[in-house]
Amino acid sequence: MSRGVFVTASSRNPWPKLDSVTQQPGPTKPILPLWAALLVAAGAGPVLDAAFPDKGIWPLAFVGIALVLVTLIGRGIGASLFVGFVAGCTFYFTQIEWASLFLGPLPMSALSVLESLFFAAGALAITLAYRWLPRAFPTPLGRLALLPVAVAGLWTAREAWASVWPYGGFAWGRVALSQSDSPFSPLFAWLGVSGVGFVMVLIAAASVEAIRLVGVLRLARATVPVAIVAILLVLPSWPVPTDGTMRVAAVQGNGKAGYFDRRNPGDLLQAQLDATAPLFGQHVDVVLWPEGAADLSPLTDQYTAAAFDYVSQQLHAPLIGWAITERAGKTYNTELLWDAGKGMLDYYDKKHPVPFGEYVPDRAFWEPFAPDLIGLIGREYTPGTTDMVFDVNGTKVGVNICFDIVDDQLLTESVDQGARMIVASSNTADFGHTDESAQQLAIARIRAMELGRSVVNISTVGLSAVIAPDGTIQQQLPWFAPGTMVQDVALSSVTTPAVLMGRQLEWLVSGIGLAALVAAGFATRSGRRAHG
Repeated sequence: MSRGVFVTASSRNPWPKLDSVTQQPGPTKPILPLWAALLVAAGAGPVLDAAFPDKGIWPLAFVGIALVLVTLIGRGIGASLFVGFVAGCTFYFTQIEWASLFLGPLPMSALSVLESLFFAAGALAITLAYRWLPRAFPTPLGRLALLPVAVAGLWTAREAWASVWPYGGFAWGRVALSQSDSPFSPLFAWLGVSGVGFVMVLIAAASVEAIRLVGVLRLARATVPVAIVAILLVLPSWPVPTDGTMRVAAVQGNGKAGYFDRRNPGDLLQAQLDATAPLFGQHVDVVLWPEGAADLSPLTDQYTAAAFDYVSQQLHAPLIGWAITERAGKTYNTELLWDAGKGMLDYYDKKHPVPFGEYVPDRAFWEPFAPDLIGLIGREYTPGTTDMVFDVNGTKVGVNICFDIVDDQLLTESVDQGARMIVASSNTADFGHTDESAQQLAIARIRAMELGRSVVNISTVGLSAVIAPDGTIQQQLPWFAPGTMVQDVALSSVTTPAVLMGRQLEWLVSGIGLAALVAAGFATRSGRRAHG
C-alpha cells in the first residue's frame, strides 16, 4: 500500500494528489504546449499595452498579466526565458513605439530588447516559483496565498530592477501605470506605484491559481482573490485636506521644439511669448513655461533675460522657465525661477537625463556600434545635484522635468522637501500624436493621487493639464495648439502613506518574493536529497 495520500474528485479536499514517496505534489506540468505558450505570450504584450493610454482599457492589465503567468507554469529554464522574452518584446515594441519618432527604429528596438531581457529574467524567476513553492508549501494556503505573493513580489522586483539599471533605468511600462482611471486608483496614496503593481499581479496570480486548483465551476470556493479585491475596493481614499491655493498661469507655446525641427533662432521664445500675451495684465502667483520653451539661456543671452523679465512684469509674478545652462564646462537641463528685476532666484538641474537621448553614457564604447546614430546626439547633459523645490513667495513648489515624472524617488523627495504642489514640465514635441503624451499625462495623474498634491503638467505641445490631488483633470489643453490655463490650484501639506513609506514597500515585497523563491529552492533540494 502506498504511503502517499490520494485525493479523489469526491473528497472534501480538492487539492491535487501528492507524490507517494516525498509527500509533495508531483512535477508541475505546463498548462500549454510550447508552441501555444509562445502564441499566447505574443498576444499578451498587446493586451497588456491596451490597458495603458491611449486605449486605456484598464481591466486588460489583469488579463495580460494572467496570460503571461499561464505561459510560464511548468516550463523549463530555456523555454521560460524564451516565452518571457517574446511577451516582453510584444509589450515593449507596442508600448514605446513612440520612441522611434525621435531617433528612428533602431534605438527604440534596442531599448525594447533590453527591457525584454529583463522581462525574460523575471519570467524565469516566476517559473521557478511555480516549480518550487508547491513542493515546499503544498497546503491550500501555500498554493492560494504564498505562491501568488511570491509571484507578485518577483514581478515587482523585476520592475524595480529595470527602473534603476542600467544608466538610471527605464521605469516606463510598469503595470500600475495603467490604472489612473481604474477603481484601484485610490490605492496609489496608500501603496505607491510599486505597491499597486504588486497588488495587481497578486490578484492575477491568485486568480490563476484558484482556477487551476478548484476549477471554473467551483471558483466560488476560491475566496482568496475575491477577498483581496473586495478589501481593496472598500479601502477609502486617503483624505487630502487643502491649506490654501496658488493662482497659476501655465502656457503651452506650441513652438517647433522637436530635436530635429527646422527653426530660426528665437522661434521657440517667440512662440512662447505669443501664447503668453493674452494673459498680460492679469494678476497670478506664478507663471509656468515648459521644457523647450526658449532657444537660449537668460543667464547668457540678454534678449532672453529681457523676455523673462517682461513676462514676469506683465503678470506681476515670478516665472518658472527653462533653459539649457552651462556652468564650469558642463551642460544642464535646467528649470529656472525668475523674477523681474532680480533675475534667477533658484534653479533645478534635471537629475536623470535620458541616456541615448539627452546624453550618451560611455560614448567611446557605444559609438563604434552605431556611429551615425550616436553622432546625432550632440547634447551631453550632466546629471544635476540640486534640490527639486522652489520657494515661490513663501510657497514651496516641487519641479521636475519630463521623464523625471516616472522616478518614484525624485517625486517623493520633492514632497519630503516641503513641496505643496508639483510642476511637471516637459517637451513632447519629438513624439508627435503618439501615446507618449497620453501616457505621461496619466502618470502625472497617478503622481497627484500618490503624493496628495496638485500637479500642473505643462508641455510645449501637449497634453498639458491642471490635475487635482484626487487625480481629476481640472483643465486641459489640446495637442499642438497654443493655449493657456489659469487655475487656482489647491495646495496641500498632507503626508500620504505612500510618501511615508517611500520605496520601502517596494523593497519589502520584492524581498518577500525573492526570499520565498530561495527558501523553496533550498527546501525542494533538501527534500530530494532526503528521499534520494
